[in-house]
Amino acid sequence: MPGNLYGPVSSRANMISLIRTAVDQGVTLFDTAEAYGPFESERIVGEALRPVRDHVVIASKFGWNIDLETGERGPGFNSRPEHIGPAVEGMLKRLRTDHIDLLYQHRVDPAVPIEDVAGAVGELISAGKVRHWGLSEPGLGTVRRAHATQPLTVIQNEYNLMWRGAEAEVLPLCEELGLGFVCWAPLAYGFTTGTINPATRFAEGDFRAMVPRNSRANMTANMDLVQLLLDWGVRKGATPGQLSLAWLQAQRPWVVPIPSATRTAHLLENLGAEEFIWEGDELSEFNTALDGITIEGARLPAPILAQTGVEAPPRPPS
Repeated sequence: MPGNLYGPVSSRANMISLIRTAVDQGVTLFDTAEAYGPFESERIVGEALRPVRDHVVIASKFGWNIDLETGERGPGFNSRPEHIGPAVEGMLKRLRTDHIDLLYQHRVDPAVPIEDVAGAVGELISAGKVRHWGLSEPGLGTVRRAHATQPLTVIQNEYNLMWRGAEAEVLPLCEELGLGFVCWAPLAYGFTTGTINPATRFAEGDFRAMVPRNSRANMTANMDLVQLLLDWGVRKGATPGQLSLAWLQAQRPWVVPIPSATRTAHLLENLGAEEFIWEGDELSEFNTALDGITIEGARLPAPILAQTGVEAPPRPPS
């Protein structure tokens, strides 16, 4: 996921090279969105993956209020059915493809019934422009209504060692409905890699600076988790980040973390999690220690947090 949410990245050419290195290393799922840039991430992904398009899965997202001509982002959301089709046409051009493998509604639009959204996506699926669809950070009732209208494939929510809220209701719902679960921020914006700490100062524009969990006081309180990962890393010969990803992969066979990377070293470290093996009772032992740690601070700034778990309004009676 090329972008600058976590600070400045290197050149466009370097991002294309990084994606192609990921392909060479066996990565087949690439997650982007029209909002990243806006539009620029999709352009980079499209150019990088064009030579191998038939061998990879491309996921993208719609739903923010973005001018489809200028790319300027306005306030709020736009999942009106008449907007979704043109938005996807723009994605297809930027991604240099004739179909999107997995299309998400990026956030639930509180002004548009989810049945109308599902119907619009269903038309795109029937036309062959979209293969599968999903929702990101939806309310539980919205998931059920969407799935009843146009079967979903996956839910994408934050899930990591610092935020396990999905375990209470979302993962059981996915299991009930036969949906996959994709974890965004699987490394908790870098905190569970052990590379940021209370002394870290984020660059201007870095989203992480606004996250309450990343205040100096909260990071100080949360360093017990990093120490747990460091201790287990020594024991298992793995980095904290690899442990974090391996823990997620051990939760369910259909739970898929999507770590971002802007450097080849980070990419290769993330991929090293595939070699990690929990032996015997190790996972249970780790979980017992994890349950004894209290995480301080909200996972998102309050205005952004309010955009998660939203229930779409009911469709008006005809």
